[in-house]
Amino acid sequence: MKVTIFGAGAIGGFLGTRLAQSGCEVAAVARGATAAALRAHGWRLQSGNNIVAVPARVAEKPSELGPQELVVVPVKGPALASIAAAISPLLHRETIVMTAMNGVPWWFFHEFGGQYAGMRLTSIDPDGSIAAAIPARHVIGCVVHASCASPEPGLTRHNVGNRLIIGEPGSGHSGGDSPRVRSLAEMLARARFDVEVSARIQRDVWYKLWGNMTMNPVSALTGATVDRILDDPLVNGFCLDVMREAAAIGARIGCPIEQSGEDRNAITRKLGAFKTSMLQDVEAAKPVEIDVLLSAVREIGQKVGEPTPQLDALLGLSRLHARMRGLYPDTDALRRLSASTGV
Repeated sequence: MKVTIFGAGAIGGFLGTRLAQSGCEVAAVARGATAAALRAHGWRLQSGNNIVAVPARVAEKPSELGPQELVVVPVKGPALASIAAAISPLLHRETIVMTAMNGVPWWFFHEFGGQYAGMRLTSIDPDGSIAAAIPARHVIGCVVHASCASPEPGLTRHNVGNRLIIGEPGSGHSGGDSPRVRSLAEMLARARFDVEVSARIQRDVWYKLWGNMTMNPVSALTGATVDRILDDPLVNGFCLDVMREAAAIGARIGCPIEQSGEDRNAITRKLGAFKTSMLQDVEAAKPVEIDVLLSAVREIGQKVGEPTPQLDALLGLSRLHARMRGLYPDTDALRRLSASTGV
């Protein structure tokens, strides 16, 4: 199978290396230091003290690769618009686009069923350009339960976890299953992933979101590792309040959470003193994925009539913190600039 990883960061490197090891023809769309490292060393995956390297084909432009059978999009929310604008040369009628991202994706309400079917989230896709560039009929959703990091360009360090949950987002498929999902599941299993086919991939997306929508932004705001957040009773209580609001929204849209926030945080505590991906992004001065984790949840809450006062506070603080560091668009500044220039 011809596979392209569009975004060869930590999760992209994890997926790309394993797929290449299993015999897939895996290319990467990458630039700069990442492209140079992949050309020089291939896909590299570190587990413990062992590093596996597999040759990689690298292209800086998707047009150099042409149509693919599978395109994996394992990027963070802020990168999605630019990928959508460039992805068309990789797609043909039967191309699968497997999204392996955190938070609420643009396709979340595609053929969702009931009164929310087709609802567009302006916090994720303001003008519909992402949905137009990557039609939902191409998409298979993937929820990644693995911890990876990229200590240097082109190298992925795999820490823990090996679980991938995949499924069709459209309600036209029985139980989230389809021939292409089964084929993809078999391919991923050959690459030594623990693969599950979800009957309702949106529920799995929402559950993972529910588990990391507080730890990520609170760690980014405070600089604290997750154990410190959980050890502070006031901060932990605030996080639980946000989780209760998100759980209520999930119940309203058909993505119920069958677990208490306390039990979910007990699982998180077992991971020890680790830095979240958002804290790592802040420290590296990279854009942070606030919209897919917080803004979209707030927007859904507004649409279904579920109040979110604690989430609103977390979103406002996180957004301001990131804007002051140039890591999130300053829309107020843009409006002021437009007013002053007449643009």
